[in-house]
Amino acid sequence: MQLSVVIPVRNEAENILPLLAEIHSALDGRGEYEVVYVDDGSTDATPARLAEAMAKHARLRVLAHRASCGQSAALMSGVRAARGEWIATLDGDGQNDPADIPKLLAMRDGAAHVALVSGYRKKRQDSAVKRFASKVANGVRSSLLGDATPDTGCGLKLIRRATWLELPFFDHMHRFLPALVQRAGGATLMVEVNHRPRTRGRSNYGVLDRLWVGIVDLFGVLWLKRRAARPEVSEVKRS
Repeated sequence: MQLSVVIPVRNEAENILPLLAEIHSALDGRGEYEVVYVDDGSTDATPARLAEAMAKHARLRVLAHRASCGQSAALMSGVRAARGEWIATLDGDGQNDPADIPKLLAMRDGAAHVALVSGYRKKRQDSAVKRFASKVANGVRSSLLGDATPDTGCGLKLIRRATWLELPFFDHMHRFLPALVQRAGGATLMVEVNHRPRTRGRSNYGVLDRLWVGIVDLFGVLWLKRRAARPEVSEVKRS
């Protein structure tokens, strides 16, 4: 299988069926794919909506965490279970546009040796506070890590599954994927994608929540990057 779409969700009952319909509209007729939802300990009607969706969509698989473990853990569970060579990720709140997934696939096909194609929300449909905090955080991160990524927090990404599984795992690691992929020697690309306002449900994250953990994680990734070693290996032939 070529593509697995992995979507972590927590308390997104209202968004399950509309988003699934958009994913199928974007990808049907474009090759074999599957959709993997990971329910990260939802306490609303998300499990019921996912069960309803499974009865309607043969391509859908559902994983469930007994308790919430965070977005990175949910993504990792989905990637490990995925059958596709490539993983497309998007947030489950409906703000990422599934119609952009073919654009990421085209960018991958148009360049050699790409391990990650990352979405860039140039016109973010969030509050002024969120946009400002994100701009500052992205500027600091990019300056320290040198990952040439203006928007690492965009949930819409396309990554080779084998590459993801080789990366160091830690909570919130999904926010540093470009830097981690580059540390591993993989090439990354950015592509502008659509971003939509949230119309259903409530955000599970606050600005201050992301700020403080982001500072700690940033210095951890900087440490990992400085300790990276990529030896050039060749096998010695028998004489």
